[in-house]
Amino acid sequence: MSSRFDGGGGRRGRRGGGRGHRDNSRERWDRGGSSFDQEDQGGASGPRDRPPPHLKGREIGLWYARYGAVRRKQADRRSRAVVHMDEAREQHITRLLNSVQNDHYFDGDLPEEEKIKAEVKSEDEEEEEFTKCSISREAVKDEPPDNWDGDEEKEEKEKKIKQEKDLEYLFQEVVRDQSLDDYLKSDLRNKTFEPKYKEMLKFREKLPSYSKKEDLVELINSNRVLVVSGETGCGKTTQVTQFILDDHINRGMGSLCRVVCTQPRRISAISVAERVAAERGESVGNGNSCGYQIRLQSRLPRRQGSILYCTTGIILQWLRSDPTLSSISHLVLDEIHERNLQSDVLLIIVKDLLRMRDDLKVILMSATLNAEKFSKYFDNCPMIHIPGLTFPVEEFLLEDVVEMIRYRPQNQDRRPAWKRGFWQGRQLRSEKEAKEAEYKESWPCYARTLQGRYSDSTIQTLEVLDSDDKIDLELILALICHIVRSEEEGAILVFLPGWDNISGLNDLLMAQTMFRSGTNIKTHKHPQYLGVILIYFKVVSWI
Repeated sequence: MSSRFDGGGGRRGRRGGGRGHRDNSRERWDRGGSSFDQEDQGGASGPRDRPPPHLKGREIGLWYARYGAVRRKQADRRSRAVVHMDEAREQHITRLLNSVQNDHYFDGDLPEEEKIKAEVKSEDEEEEEFTKCSISREAVKDEPPDNWDGDEEKEEKEKKIKQEKDLEYLFQEVVRDQSLDDYLKSDLRNKTFEPKYKEMLKFREKLPSYSKKEDLVELINSNRVLVVSGETGCGKTTQVTQFILDDHINRGMGSLCRVVCTQPRRISAISVAERVAAERGESVGNGNSCGYQIRLQSRLPRRQGSILYCTTGIILQWLRSDPTLSSISHLVLDEIHERNLQSDVLLIIVKDLLRMRDDLKVILMSATLNAEKFSKYFDNCPMIHIPGLTFPVEEFLLEDVVEMIRYRPQNQDRRPAWKRGFWQGRQLRSEKEAKEAEYKESWPCYARTLQGRYSDSTIQTLEVLDSDDKIDLELILALICHIVRSEEEGAILVFLPGWDNISGLNDLLMAQTMFRSGTNIKTHKHPQYLGVILIYFKVVSWI
């Protein structure tokens, strides 16, 4: 008992000492310190992972919360990976990060003029910035640790060479070359005997624009500006440029023809150029008759007697170096109905440019019926309309597909959607509960309309399918397999709402033996086409 009163001067000293100990711990707690510090643990009789004895009630719970947070932080610090790198690599990454940060500003840091410029950025420019950042990140991951400076110098040299080639192509003068004219005429004549060219020509002749070939060529040759309107699929984008080039080549003036066609999107410029090159029996670029140029990427055709597809921004950049576009004989502005800041500015510049260049031909192409506005803007220039190409379309509803392929969902709750919603009603939002109630009331009436036209198993499958919440990829896979087995070779275009569904369906397709060979599957990652899977298939003997 005497030990309880040591140093305290009796019971009063003991009580005073106790309050002092408690007050100190509270003071440390208020300061944000931990009450399980070494100082407290020295006075406690329990282990280090237990709270001090002076804490009561809620304070004990708070102590455990703080103690657990500190323990987790210490464990995280101990398990944290440590990366060692040499000084050269560190400097390179620092420069790279600084360059990326300098290229991306927050709106709050921009002056008013820069904010306006940032707001009118096209989708292509945003994608290019994302591509540059992605390339930079891949460079950090893939490049070897040595020869950093050497790699940068090599990239700069390659970039400089590419820019010089582009400028060389841009500033090529359009002058008559008799030997080139003869060669181009002979080459075009020889192509008509090639099987690949003849096969493509048969397809071209079926397009509505091909029937207007003579009228188009005559109007272009006799007028400085022409407005061409045509419905989607008529072939104006791929055929009009070829009509112009082939007409000049057949007249022995191929060296004087240099057609440039603008496209509103990068993917359009590339895909159209590849299609036109295929129709001419060539590869795109590589000094052939057709090529493309977009920012950071180009496959240029020959300098004279050629067709170049590019984005609108490329033409605006050319105007900075060549204000009169002296190297272009025919300027085709495609999809002018998709108006934006760049296309409107280019139209204004082209109208002024026509006053300075009497030899420039301008062809405006639109997919809508507002051609009169553009004709009026260019001093009532002539117009020509190309009818669209129609195909027979047959619609199949969900119940038709289920009945046709005899689809039965696998690994899925067999209860109807409204019953599954009833059991989960406490977890669903009120809007969804209302939808489930409406579905429960309307389904019996709808099911009666299906009776007699569809089998009972199809009606049961429709009741089970929950199309509102989840895309049934198994159903899409079964339908694709049915089409491949029962139809001739062709293409299937699948639209899906998001990349998760695209990758999921792609995995299911790749797991099927029939899609591992003889089938070409393309998935679009571009934001403009996100959610699209294009499947080319051929019928093989074992199917």
